[in-house]
This record gives sequence, C-alpha cells and structure tokens, in this order.
Amino acid sequence: MKRISEPRREVDVIRETDVLVVGSGPGGLAAALAAARSGVQTILLERYGCLGGNMTQVGVEGLAWYRHPATIDSEGIGPEFEQRAIAMGAALPEPQSMSHALDAELFKYVADVLVEEAGVQPMLHRLCVAPIMDGRTIRGVIVESKAGREAILARRVIDATGDADIAARCAAPVRKTPREQMMAASVMFSMSGVNKARFIEQVKADPQTYADWGGNGEWDIRTDGKEDAMFSPFLRKPFKKALETGLLPANLATIAGTWGTVSDQGDLTYLNLVHIAGIDGTDPDDLTRGEIDGRWQAVMAVEALKRFMPGCEDAKLRNFGMTLGVRDTRKIDAAYNMTETDVREQARFDDSIGIFPEFIDGYGLLILPTTGRYFHLPYRALLPRYVDNLLVAGRAIGGDQISHAAVRNMMCCAVSGQGAGVAAAVSVRSGQPLDRLDMNLVQAELQRQGARIH
Repeated sequence: MKRISEPRREVDVIRETDVLVVGSGPGGLAAALAAARSGVQTILLERYGCLGGNMTQVGVEGLAWYRHPATIDSEGIGPEFEQRAIAMGAALPEPQSMSHALDAELFKYVADVLVEEAGVQPMLHRLCVAPIMDGRTIRGVIVESKAGREAILARRVIDATGDADIAARCAAPVRKTPREQMMAASVMFSMSGVNKARFIEQVKADPQTYADWGGNGEWDIRTDGKEDAMFSPFLRKPFKKALETGLLPANLATIAGTWGTVSDQGDLTYLNLVHIAGIDGTDPDDLTRGEIDGRWQAVMAVEALKRFMPGCEDAKLRNFGMTLGVRDTRKIDAAYNMTETDVREQARFDDSIGIFPEFIDGYGLLILPTTGRYFHLPYRALLPRYVDNLLVAGRAIGGDQISHAAVRNMMCCAVSGQGAGVAAAVSVRSGQPLDRLDMNLVQAELQRQGARIH
C-alpha cells in the first residue's frame, strides 16, 4: 500500500468542557442529558445535522416495541424519550405492544428541545477523527468539518459512536464480530398514500405471528415458544407473490419484515424489510455498497407492496433513512464483559446502573419480555481497558454475542448512556477516576434522575 506523510500542524482548541459525548444516538443523547442534569458542563458532538442516531437518522422508530403487560421495563431517560414524543405529537401507538413508535422526523426537534432544556451544548456537522492522548489518558478529540481541523478538550469523554470508534483509536482492546457472522444491516424506509382502512382490514383478515418469522433467511429465528402465537406486524406474503410472478428477482428472497405504524394520513412507517448481510459498519466501502444496494431493494419492495398488499395500490416511497442501520461491529473488552447467562438468567450486580427486560433480538434468537424477568446492567461493562477518562455507552459495551442481542436495543442503549453520563459527571465533581468511582454516589444520582437500578 502506498503511503504519504502529512505535515505537522497546529490545531486550534475551540472548546473545553467537563464531559464530551461523541455520538448522539439513544446512548449518546441519554448520556449528554444525564451529565448536564448532574450539574457539569457537557458537549454533545454529532457528525450529522440532527441528533438521535438510530431514532432519527436511520428511522428506527420502535423504541419499546417489546413492551407487554407483564414487562418490567427500564425507567429514566429512555422512557422519557417516548413520553416527550407523545406530549409533543411526535409518536403514534405501536401495533404489536404497549408502546408508541416515534415520528423520526419530528423527534429531531424533540431531541433539540431536550438538549436545550438540559443546557447541553450541541455541536453538529463535526466528525471526530482522532483522540487527543496523554499517555493512556484521553484529553479530548480532534474533529473535522467545513471549518477545518479543530480540537475539543474534555475532562471525561464518552464514546457513544456505536462502533467503539474512540475506544479503538485510543488503543483500547476491542472485539469485532467476523463479517460473515455480523447481523445484517438495514435500509429503513416509509411510504405515503396508503389506504389505512384497506391495509388494516387485510392485516386483520390474515394476522401474522412471531412464528411466521421463521424460514426466510434473515428472519429465520428461534424463540422460547411463548412468543410464537403472539401477533406481529409481519410482511412476507406480498414478497413471495412478487417472487413467484418475477416482479422480484430470486436474489431478493430475503425481503420480509415488519411495519411500524400506519397513520390516518396514510403514512406507513418504519418499514424494516431490507436486510443486507456481509456489511461491516466500520468499512466505508461496505457502507457504500449497503446504502446503494439497500435503496434498490427498498424500491423493489415498494413495487411489490403496491402490487400485492391491499391498501398500498396507490402508495409511494415517502423517504429512506438518512443512513444504514448497523446492528453489530466492534465491542470493547470491558472491565466486565456481559454474557448470555446474564441477560437470560436475570443477572444482578452491585454496580448496577439500570435494568432492562429480558428482551433478546439478534443472531437468530427472539425472546420477548412477557413474564416480568429483567437483568441489571453493570457499570463495569462501560469501562474500556487500558484507557483513562473514557467510558463507552450504547451497543459497543462489553459482552458476548447473545448479551449484545439484548443491550444493543435502543432502550437499553439509553440505560447505558444515562449511566455513563452520570458516572462521568460524578467523576468530574468528586475527582475520582472512572475506574474507582464510589458507586453509591452514581446510583444515588441515577435514582434522583428517575432511573431504576434494582
């Protein structure tokens, strides 16, 4: 490989802060709000032009689609996202559970309001390109934007990139799922012009269950049995017909999945139908291929729905997600790495920063939290090894594959984010290192903020 040498350069320090959060998805947004509400100066750094990550940029609107009558759910900032969205007209009842699906477009504004109220300083349109290191201690980050190359210094940094980008560049040990084993990436999209009455009439006439997910590539799942007869907003039959008639080519046999809501205005949203295997979200060439191939598949899926799904005859594509939905890349090797046993057997930890129901969705396994079971999320899973002043929030926290299938979910990302934000703030205020924090102080502040830790 050819190489060039870059000249040495001076970089302006444009901001200094107590806590810097990199990435504004469910984990990062929760972390920034939690840190600011704990009384420290907080910056939230985002490479795109809106906050929200998966919720807004990707268009995954089902924040708590797992919630059922017996679910013991997380509390704190994650459910606050849902409640504020409802109050601000940015959510609709979700068809398969006791939850509301977010309006991805309007939630961009909801996130703006939450950040402004908390006193967080948002910094959009800046891409973090390198950590600023002093030995093994992170002191801030270098960003690139239309303003050029700039530096932001911070007393504590939270990596909420989803891919452990900061941790990896700090030389913290990380693990990455082999490409052939990674969960598929998705191109989310929505449609408009759907005849709601005809669409719902068809859904009621031929109701689908979670058992119907089986036997179709990406959607070939196993459950623990109790989910099989439950209603699921699942679509596959229109695509099977489209394959039989030749409208879809044979290589698109994997198109199938769920819809989120259908509005009175005829918007069919949160269509999770296109799943592209072999996409490494840390490889820009893979991402390029996934974006282009995914949009093509989504357009083909729209045509199949127009032909073979009642109510969609006069519908059209409304929008694509702004970017691919990536489920699985790097995870840190943390001070404690969570296990399948932890998330399936109701693990309890002294350093709990929150709870999450027994909801597992990934690697071919689906378990819904219908029996009141839940696990603790340990603070140690947020602590990368061999780097000081850094925490990780969101789907990149330490754990094995099946634990990742639980903690990657957006509401659990908000749990780890709130825990990281509070821990960073307590560390700043007390002067204690992140790896030797008084957990009583952290847990007391989490409870003050409405989180449930036990």
